[in-house]
Amino acid sequence: MLNALSVRNIVLIDQLDLALDNGMTVLTGETGAGKSILLDAMTLALGGRGDASLVRQGQDSGQVVAVLELAATHPARALLRDNAIPDDEDVILRRVQFADGRTRAFINDQPVSASLLQKVGSQIVEIHGQHDDRALVDVATHRAALDAFGELAKPVAAVRDLWSALVEVQQSVSEQRALVAEAVAAEDYARHAVEELGKLKPALGEETELAERRQQLQQAEKASSDVVEIDEILNGPNAPTPALASLMRRLARKIDTGATLFQPIVDALDASLVTLDRTTDALEELKREMAFDPRELEEVEERLFALRAAARKHQTTPDGLVEVLAKYDSDLETLQSGESRLKALEAEEATARARYREAADTLSNGRKKAAKALSKAVEAELPDLKLGNARFIVDHQVDADRVAAAGFDQIAFHVQTNPGTAAGPLLKVASGGELSRFLLALKVVLADRGSAPVLVFDEIDTGVGGAVADAIGRRLARLASKVQVLTVTHAPQVAARANRHLLIEKQMVKEGHFMRTHVRPLDTGARQEEVARMLAGAEITDEARAAASKLLSAVR
Repeated sequence: MLNALSVRNIVLIDQLDLALDNGMTVLTGETGAGKSILLDAMTLALGGRGDASLVRQGQDSGQVVAVLELAATHPARALLRDNAIPDDEDVILRRVQFADGRTRAFINDQPVSASLLQKVGSQIVEIHGQHDDRALVDVATHRAALDAFGELAKPVAAVRDLWSALVEVQQSVSEQRALVAEAVAAEDYARHAVEELGKLKPALGEETELAERRQQLQQAEKASSDVVEIDEILNGPNAPTPALASLMRRLARKIDTGATLFQPIVDALDASLVTLDRTTDALEELKREMAFDPRELEEVEERLFALRAAARKHQTTPDGLVEVLAKYDSDLETLQSGESRLKALEAEEATARARYREAADTLSNGRKKAAKALSKAVEAELPDLKLGNARFIVDHQVDADRVAAAGFDQIAFHVQTNPGTAAGPLLKVASGGELSRFLLALKVVLADRGSAPVLVFDEIDTGVGGAVADAIGRRLARLASKVQVLTVTHAPQVAARANRHLLIEKQMVKEGHFMRTHVRPLDTGARQEEVARMLAGAEITDEARAAASKLLSAVR
């Protein structure tokens, strides 16, 4: 329910804090007192379009706050959680309107977009009037209203889930078809690439290894003449080792005969020979390491050239050729297995479509029954509302080829106001007064099945009186037993039915300075006086007071 409404600096309202109750509350007052201003303020808090003209003259901004009490299971709470807004005990909607036209919106003190504020507000409060373009006049809401009346939540959810499954498999089919088509288009090139790269057999890191080996071979090729020269010096005809060895032997023999003075030379020659042996060993090791084969260098360079040429051709790196080969292998595999996969998906799609159609057909039959029952229930309310010759028609169009989350059906509420006239949409066929009464009858029927918890009616009794006004009052009271009802009215028969009566009036503030709109709750005596004014007009007579007392007593 709407617990409280706080308004600051909106048109003629400078400051207003309004506490509201369950049941039915009426708002009455003289024409121009500010009833429409109060509704405009409420609409602003619920996410309606902002307007700089709403800001009170001389102020930079205006503000409206609506405090709402909701059941824990109300859908608006799920919407708050989905948008990371604190789901507090009370839901507080706040809208600030600036004089330059800007607005700001808040839910539970969290800044939100005006569209989100409107989504939340529309799930909680419905405003109906003679020229209403919201709520049940909007054809987009009619199917949901019929589903709620027919208690079709389960089949509706089943159709929605099966539709989601069908859309998902359709997407898979579409993607698989695209893959197969792409593979077919590139088949010849893929086969050529696989054959070419299959022969080449590229390996990760191979280019680096080949480049390093080529560098080694090139270095060996350049150093080979130096190695030959060193070998010639150490091991050729003029190699020093034999001469030094021969010298060392001669001197050793001399030492044996007593010439010990040659011993240091023999030791030095021995060390030199050891060093030369080590040098020769190092040379042999170097020759083995630098074993240069021109054919190997040629083969390495040819392999390196082939890898790099293939990489340029496929616009990748030599290492990337491995991935290219895998891709073309995959393309050919897709071509080979893709059609069987596509057939399996198409079979799955056919099954999903059949299941969807079966569920949508069941839902459509349920809607057909609900449409007849809804038409009958609404028409039962019409005679007392002076619409006895009118018909309420649920226009149910079925397109069995339609695939949508809501099923096959298009639903629109039509009316026929008089026999012989053409039936048509509510907003086009019904006059302002007729429209409001049709909507009232519809809301009475739908009150306990998917209605918003707060209903606001703006002068839906305009142009009627007597028994019709009393019938409207009785229906509003019936609605108020199930939801919270606020109604702006000029009909005393309607006002007498309310649980609470609020008077909207203008007050002069600081004589001659400015006027403001004020809302005052009426006690029993003041309420009788207001109903008497509504009966009599400008001059309240004793007869009017007596009639008001009788009307209030009769209702009680």
